[in-house]
Amino acid sequence: MKFTFVTLFESLVQPYFEDSILGRAVKEKLVSIDFLNPRDFSTDKHKKVDDYMVGGGAGLLMTCQPLDDTLKFLLKNKPKPHTIFLAPAGKKFTQNDVRRLAKKEHICLVCGRYEGIDERIVEKYADEIFCIGDFVMTGGELGALCISDAISRNIDGVLGNNESLEIESFEGDLLETPSFTKPSNYKGSGVVSAFLKGDHAKIRALKNNMAFLKTRFFRPDLYRKFEPPTKEKI
Repeated sequence: MKFTFVTLFESLVQPYFEDSILGRAVKEKLVSIDFLNPRDFSTDKHKKVDDYMVGGGAGLLMTCQPLDDTLKFLLKNKPKPHTIFLAPAGKKFTQNDVRRLAKKEHICLVCGRYEGIDERIVEKYADEIFCIGDFVMTGGELGALCISDAISRNIDGVLGNNESLEIESFEGDLLETPSFTKPSNYKGSGVVSAFLKGDHAKIRALKNNMAFLKTRFFRPDLYRKFEPPTKEKI
């Protein structure tokens, strides 16, 4: 998988791919990244990439020419990269999108700044527009990192054990069940006693019910979509 970040601030993105799981994925050539800076394509003598909005409004907007020439240059790649813009008006990014996009060969993530991007550029180049949440940030770099991280984890070989993907939140109807590690008693706080008894059928049933309760508490929007699990004797 290749990720191309169209950003004014490469230094905000690059370090995230230098350590941990993604750092290893880059070293093993499972994931590659590169950058295009619209300033490098600006025809303005001062390399400006922003201007005031037509019709008025607070703040500045990323202008057409630098981004148009940046993306025109990028789209000469074969195969054509799948181009994603991040914007509050976009579709909510979900795990279903992660699984689908992990099958792509090349994804371009366009990171806006200021008050956003001239809509004509979005309409011309966007294959998809995503929103990672109902809040506003100062730029698209963090959102692009969220998307690229989630996709990378679903590429074969990136995680040490692909089975761990199967039990995570959003992979099924429920959030991931609460988890614990050693010691079984930490400063007077213990783990669920059934987890220590080795009855795997009971442990699975208990975890399923705990996941159901966690989903009902934290994500009632998901909880309403399905029936509670069948009661089993624990």
